[in-house]
Amino acid sequence: MSWIGGKKALRELIVTLFPVYYERYIEVFGGGGWVLFHKPPGNDFEVYNDFNSLLVNLYRCVRDKPQELMEALRYVLNSREDFDVVRATLARDSPASDVQKAAWFYELIRYSYAAGLTSFGSQPHDMWSNFPLIEQAHRRLAKVVIENKDFEKLIRQYDRPASLFYLDPPYHATEGYYQNIGEDGFTETDHIRLRDALMRIEGKFLLSYNDDEFIRSLYDRPGIYLMETTRINNIKQRYDNGAQFPELIIANYDMHERLRVAPSQMNLFDLTGGDTAWLKS
Repeated sequence: MSWIGGKKALRELIVTLFPVYYERYIEVFGGGGWVLFHKPPGNDFEVYNDFNSLLVNLYRCVRDKPQELMEALRYVLNSREDFDVVRATLARDSPASDVQKAAWFYELIRYSYAAGLTSFGSQPHDMWSNFPLIEQAHRRLAKVVIENKDFEKLIRQYDRPASLFYLDPPYHATEGYYQNIGEDGFTETDHIRLRDALMRIEGKFLLSYNDDEFIRSLYDRPGIYLMETTRINNIKQRYDNGAQFPELIIANYDMHERLRVAPSQMNLFDLTGGDTAWLKS
């Protein structure tokens, strides 16, 4: 599902940087869930969290009431006026069932320009074509705990020595893009509060950010690893094809440990200790 700041372009890299061993996986700023859905389901305990209550309600309905949600989605938005009415209704928190709110919110995401929730994208979209995706997401989320908490409280609740926190917070100096329905602003104080919360944990964290001097200064600490990477800049694609966006990936563990313990390819001399005489028999 499209979402502001979604990690579609980096999900493959991020999953390969996970540590070899962990028992709990906690996605702190869940958003569109690109990393969670790309991550192979295993025996680990999984948590999805987001501070946007409408987004969390949508995922809970996908997990718990998929048939009711799909039935509610049979109504199709077909104009800018419909879009504006639904957006205004959600913004004033009008009384409605959790399923109806989830359907409205999903429609806003699908019909808004660049999933920004603010303006009608003016492109036809058949909601029924999404039903198989909803059913797949329902199965994937069956055992996932879905939370709607402030990041600091969530980290404190789920921190254990065997916990892995993946965090994709609003990027520094771009926080305005995230202030949509159901979201509060993310301030510079929150970036600092996040850093302080991560410095206190017993478990491990992997954090994706935009590469700027303020973020680098926050995490310039012993035992913290930084990796530079880039991705396609979706916003600039309209006028600068191929433009890249610089990203930082930050962790409190060696992000290459999975590569270091991966078994190397063996040849015949490895298997036989250099003695191939047995092949003649």
